[in-house]
Amino acid sequence: MMKKFFVAFVCTLVGFSVSAADITTDTSDPLFLQMQGRALVQTGLEYFETGLRMGFGLSYGMTEKLVLGGRVHYQQDFPGPQDGFSSIDLGGIYRAGDAEEGDDNLIYDVLVGMKFGGSHRVRMPDYADSTYYMGMRFGRQYAGVTLAGTVKSTWIFDDARGMAYIDFVPEIYFRTDENWRLGWSLDLRKATDSHYNEETLDFKLVRQYGRTQYAGFVNYAFEARDIGAGIKVNILF
Repeated sequence: MMKKFFVAFVCTLVGFSVSAADITTDTSDPLFLQMQGRALVQTGLEYFETGLRMGFGLSYGMTEKLVLGGRVHYQQDFPGPQDGFSSIDLGGIYRAGDAEEGDDNLIYDVLVGMKFGGSHRVRMPDYADSTYYMGMRFGRQYAGVTLAGTVKSTWIFDDARGMAYIDFVPEIYFRTDENWRLGWSLDLRKATDSHYNEETLDFKLVRQYGRTQYAGFVNYAFEARDIGAGIKVNILF
């Protein structure tokens, strides 16, 4: 009964959102994996209550199933001293399971990576040095909608702020027509240090021009009661 209800629900979503959008160039899709020989450049700017964050990322399709890349961020803390660069994030995505049109299989991707370096003044888990993570994202892509989830575990090896946390992120992403997208996600984080437990709701609106996407986003962290907003630009070469 539940399976029939889920299938009917998905079909309803697809029916409202069918489009001719090309999934292979939809870089904001939560299950996007670029093809072999393609490079993806990502830049972002986020304003939040006490500061500003800027980010840059570069990834490359090594094979049809493996993507390697890196990213770095800089934070400007307006009222305090927590200015500086984040750790450098080097990681990879491997497509362990794929889905074909007409079958019931899900897409499965394995995520692994490490972070090193960064400013000691930025006291945030995402900016910590000596960090390792592993996880999996899974879901299904349809013509007009993508349903996805990510589970990722992170370990921070640091004398002052060492800890571990796990994130579970369900997402839904609509291709409303050939050029416009809408997406929602909810990041549920549970940490060994309860001060860093968090639930963050994120909304994004995406406009596509060829292989370039401009995404405006708004997020709200319920525990910290902090709202952020910004823009991301993805360019696929």
